[in-house]
Amino acid sequence: MLNFMVYVVSTVFCGHLGTVELAAVTLSVAFVNVCGVSIGFGLSSACDTLMSQPARGGQARGGRNPCVLELRQPQQEARGRHPAAGRAGAAALLSALLGALPQHPAHPAVMQAGPGRVQANFLYSLQAKYLQNQGIVWPQVFSGIVGNCVNGLANYVLVSVLGQGVRGSAFANTVSQFTQAVFLLFYIVLKKLHLETWAGWSWECLQDWGPFFRLAVPSMLMLCIEWWAYEIGSFLVGLLSVRDLSAQAVIYEVATVVYMIPMGLSIAVCVRVGTALGAADTVQAKRSAISGTLCTVGTSLVVGVLLSLLRNKLGHIFTNDEEVVDLVNKVLPLYIFFQLFDALCCLYAGVLRGTGRQAFGAVVNAVMYYAIGLPLGVVLTFLVGMGIMGLWLGMLVCVMLATAAFVTYTVRMDWKRAAEEAQKHAGLPPLGSSGSMALGPRPGPEKAVVSSVATGSSPGVILTTYSRLGGHLDLLRTPEAIQTLPAPANRLSAKQLAVRRGAALGVAVGSLIVGLVLRVLTARP
Repeated sequence: MLNFMVYVVSTVFCGHLGTVELAAVTLSVAFVNVCGVSIGFGLSSACDTLMSQPARGGQARGGRNPCVLELRQPQQEARGRHPAAGRAGAAALLSALLGALPQHPAHPAVMQAGPGRVQANFLYSLQAKYLQNQGIVWPQVFSGIVGNCVNGLANYVLVSVLGQGVRGSAFANTVSQFTQAVFLLFYIVLKKLHLETWAGWSWECLQDWGPFFRLAVPSMLMLCIEWWAYEIGSFLVGLLSVRDLSAQAVIYEVATVVYMIPMGLSIAVCVRVGTALGAADTVQAKRSAISGTLCTVGTSLVVGVLLSLLRNKLGHIFTNDEEVVDLVNKVLPLYIFFQLFDALCCLYAGVLRGTGRQAFGAVVNAVMYYAIGLPLGVVLTFLVGMGIMGLWLGMLVCVMLATAAFVTYTVRMDWKRAAEEAQKHAGLPPLGSSGSMALGPRPGPEKAVVSSVATGSSPGVILTTYSRLGGHLDLLRTPEAIQTLPAPANRLSAKQLAVRRGAALGVAVGSLIVGLVLRVLTARP
């Protein structure tokens, strides 16, 4: 929530400059979100699956878990002795690809994105997921507080004191985004967290990108399909009038802040479900999904009550235009009902990420938003003449149907198969083989009991089982055993690496050049 408050604060400052400025910022931010930010967040969502499932027992950080987790084996992973080797290399290149996307120069407000905001957003997202999946959350809170303080102060100085307008707000936004990313980087380095999970740069990071992208692309589509639908809605509302677009901007900013609550629960559920499945504990995985659902419903009801009480106040926070405020007050009751189902969709998206079922979420979102929600919203908005109310009514129908689909799929899910897939992501032997963990709740003896077994599927690999108080049973490889893990079967030769990774780098550089050329050719005098 603190991260997204940066955009809200910037929008508030720009909104009080005038209705046109508020509408312009809305369109420009929508463009950059569609072309960059949403793609970065979506691709990095693969880390929710890949980082949580190997971190069995609830913590990926060895200092908080007496077990030696696979994330504690940087040397072995860097040398390609684990199927997960090199995924961080794929994520690193994505930052360059996103930064190469051209930005629309049609209005100075597009600088609300700020040069480099896309890169800063993506780097922050990766660092946050790295920490979240280790059970570390307070640094993100503190970075958000620092970033918002910097953003608020910079906006006040540049916009209110120096009169730099939208460009000044854009610069303040960009500085605050980099502040948050640098804050997390310093925390990771100063706490030496990277020493437990990273052995340093290695050519092996170029190997085995396939597993990452097989999860990253569906993750991106699941998020972007939903995100793009709302941004497209903002563009369509812009065809009505500046007043309607300004009201849409206010509702959208409120929706963004409210969405952060179920998003936080979604991340927590994703980590808990992925961790439980990585430990082959399907009972705990289902319990986490149910607990998350109850928490989401409860918080959404509380939010609905608060929005109802503040109904006549929210619009004035963003603008002084009474016509815009009246339109916001008209739409808000519909949004209050909408946010309950939207929160449940967000929560179950986390369940799907934790189980590695992002592809299903992408298909559901595509059908619901582009075959039902947006078409219905367009008809109600333009043909029926309901205006902005029509768009949100179409979206309400969409999220209600999507919620029903997600809940039904989760209830009917084969959790045993999901656990087997999690074992594969974690590089463990298949369930049922010698040395694998049994499904179901794990016993909790008074004292830890250590035993070692040899696996039949991987000769020479020794698995160590730790049973400890609290019902945790962690099945791990000893450091000596991990050294015997085989290299990935699809290992690329030096020539193949040069061709494939060189092509990826060429696409990134080429996109950057095209963006710069377009920027120069379309720049206004």
